[in-house]
Amino acid sequence: MKRFICILAAALLVSSIAFARGFGDSFTDATLRLDYIFSGNATESSISFLQAYRTSGWAGRRGNLDSLLLAGNGRIEVLDPESGEVLYCQSFSTLFQEWQCTEEATHVTKGFENCFQVPWPKRKVNVRVTLTDNYHSVKASLTHPVDPSDILIRPLKTSCPWRQIRGGGNHAGKVDVAILGDGYAEKDLRKFWNDATKTAEALLSHEPFASMKDKFNFVAVAAPSEDSGVSVPHMNSWKRTAFGSHYDTFYTDRYLTTSNQRAIFDALAGVPFEIMIILGNTDKYGGGGIYNSVTLVSAGHRTFRVVTVHEFGHAFAGLGDEYYYDDDYSDNYPDGVEPWEPNITTRTDFASKWEDLVNEGVAGLYEGGGYRSKGIWRPAENCRMRTNECEGFCPVCTRAIIRMTEYLTKN
Repeated sequence: MKRFICILAAALLVSSIAFARGFGDSFTDATLRLDYIFSGNATESSISFLQAYRTSGWAGRRGNLDSLLLAGNGRIEVLDPESGEVLYCQSFSTLFQEWQCTEEATHVTKGFENCFQVPWPKRKVNVRVTLTDNYHSVKASLTHPVDPSDILIRPLKTSCPWRQIRGGGNHAGKVDVAILGDGYAEKDLRKFWNDATKTAEALLSHEPFASMKDKFNFVAVAAPSEDSGVSVPHMNSWKRTAFGSHYDTFYTDRYLTTSNQRAIFDALAGVPFEIMIILGNTDKYGGGGIYNSVTLVSAGHRTFRVVTVHEFGHAFAGLGDEYYYDDDYSDNYPDGVEPWEPNITTRTDFASKWEDLVNEGVAGLYEGGGYRSKGIWRPAENCRMRTNECEGFCPVCTRAIIRMTEYLTKN
């Protein structure tokens, strides 16, 4: 496996994704935060712009500015208002779009907070946000202007103490990961700093992160909660926490998430990060990971380390779940539509996935994945994206993680 990882890394280092302009042509070293409400139901989606903020520094990528590695379930683009040229783009998925696939969404309309960061533009730009469905069809799109000289763009800086726990310095050539805690009261903050360090160690002890550890920075941000622990609705246990994390998301008892994105981004204002992990101060099993959104895990459960790596696989590299239920049919991945996640396939466009690794004898094709026992295939009998017991990632997931790391750190 080590040799395979080195070969992949060497091959990917010499490849590049072309971009039209350099970072300094269009942007400066600061961050434009944009807040939205995504709302709708099972059949309708809409996007409303809320507020823009300015924070210091830009810790995101400075290369591959106008290209996407993965499609995700949506994208945000910074556009030249005259030519329409894409100056920067980022794909993502959201809790809102997951909710749209639930039974509740068939009879309720809801709104969800969503926050995004883009580099600070040197001049007026347009920003376009697009949401797509499971058929890759556009469901909603909003384009609005942003003028960096607008006096109503509020400067923001976190009031939370934070510290570098690994790496630092050259943010342009690193993946900057912020670790926050929810449900850590003032008396628990020493535990939080220790848990944050364990989180970084857990990720960097697994391949391929271990072989690329010099490409990752980690900061820890302490946001004290009124109560210790996180909410468990099915036990009628409600806590007053910094970010409102709770189990029973979509009535699934182990699904631990939060929809309070604005509070999270307030706590991170001015902190160098491009991806976040939230540690729930609880020993109950659970977690969740959403691509380019958030990883949330239970810091006190015995499976903490392996669950963190699994959920980070979702949020960082856009990996899909490779497990399935024999008695449950999921329409998250419709027949005849190739998923954008790199490690599952309907075989509609298998050539774009890991067909090359099958031909080389490195990977396989096993039916069952993406919550369906039939019609979805995965690359290996077992993988960290399938079970907690598996020691590591399969070759396909490994390649996807390496590709994402190189994509984000190319200058």
